[in-house]
Amino acid sequence: MSWPFARAVVTGGAGFLGAHLCEHLLARGTAVVCVDDLSTGRASAVDRLRQNPAFSFVRQDVSTAAVSGEVDLVLHLASPAAPSYYLRHPVATLRTGAEGTRAALALAQSRAARFVLTSTSEVYGDPQQHPQPEHYRGNVDPVGPRSVYDEAKRYAEALTAAHQRHHGVNTAIARLFNTYGPGMPADDGRMVPTFARQALDGVPLTVEGHGRNTRSLCYVDDVVDGLLALAASELAGPVNLGNPEERQVREIAETVLQVAGSDSPIQHVEAAVDDPRRRCPDISLAERELGWRPRVGLLDGLQRTIAWYRQQRLPTG
Repeated sequence: MSWPFARAVVTGGAGFLGAHLCEHLLARGTAVVCVDDLSTGRASAVDRLRQNPAFSFVRQDVSTAAVSGEVDLVLHLASPAAPSYYLRHPVATLRTGAEGTRAALALAQSRAARFVLTSTSEVYGDPQQHPQPEHYRGNVDPVGPRSVYDEAKRYAEALTAAHQRHHGVNTAIARLFNTYGPGMPADDGRMVPTFARQALDGVPLTVEGHGRNTRSLCYVDDVVDGLLALAASELAGPVNLGNPEERQVREIAETVLQVAGSDSPIQHVEAAVDDPRRRCPDISLAERELGWRPRVGLLDGLQRTIAWYRQQRLPTG
């Protein structure tokens, strides 16, 4: 696909995925405006990009941020993603999904820019269809504790689709499945960083419930490639971007122990409320329309990720 974008705005660009996306855009010759209020993002995630004159950082809430100049691509990632944050800040999470998405769409509409929403596999809830295709409408508890994230993303999708239908905004929706990789904060509470930190610390790996629930982990570089392919296409979506290689949570924990060379035990703890039992994407749409599928296997991805965590623990100076 040709790459038509000269200047992009990445909301949530100082987050884990956002920082990787900013870096890949710069590598393609696209100027990047990173908008992030650092409520969950970290300034250190984009420190290495600040020396590039094509990169600029706007520390502001996406709902009120002002971006001047030409923009031909808006990638809207701004949202809490880790349960450790959105369960502590439920109203802020819902507000970002509503007002943040509205503001990002208004920016794209005002500049006639392509708009890409990063939604989530959480819109499928605890799925009753397996694997999950894009036409599956999901099984979500609208008042459960996880609903603040699920419904924020579901509303963001509805708002995006409405802007496409009624205002002619050039939009696309990506549903991401369990992204992981270097740069993911070790303390954000999600599975891979938690297991990696515990393995390297030599403490028990805490597996929620019986450990037979499944996840489909997709390495961050593959996710970024999928998002950029979607941006450059004419596809509106929604389109699943994830790894169809389904693994049990306990198996993932055991693989982390193997890669880390750790003899930490696995400790089962109480399962989280509304924790999905199975999660696996049907990616046939992305394969057919974008020519995309993940290339990094779980063992390779975990080796890269744990090597990064190990490097972060080394003393400096």
